[in-house]
Amino acid sequence: MARWKLRIEERAEAEARSAFLWYLARNPRAAERFQEAVGECIAAIVEAPESFPEVEPGVRRRLVFHRLPYAVLYRVTVDEVQVVAVMHLRRRPGYWRR
Repeated sequence: MARWKLRIEERAEAEARSAFLWYLARNPRAAERFQEAVGECIAAIVEAPESFPEVEPGVRRRLVFHRLPYAVLYRVTVDEVQVVAVMHLRRRPGYWRR
């Protein structure tokens, strides 16, 4: 049984969905790769959430690999990982702080 519960905030889900749809409109295979990469990223976070660097106090980041310019930002509480953003690395830096 996993020690960490996962909670994905609505805004983070909406961001991931929007990016997926953007890729889907251009290349269905790219959309599938994006979805798989984000899923793998979140699974790695839940497995060892304190392994990834803090980008500011209380907020950590793990890059989504596979040549995708995205990162997952999250917080760790006593028993929960809270995904706060699935952000594009080249757009609106810092927008997720709001």
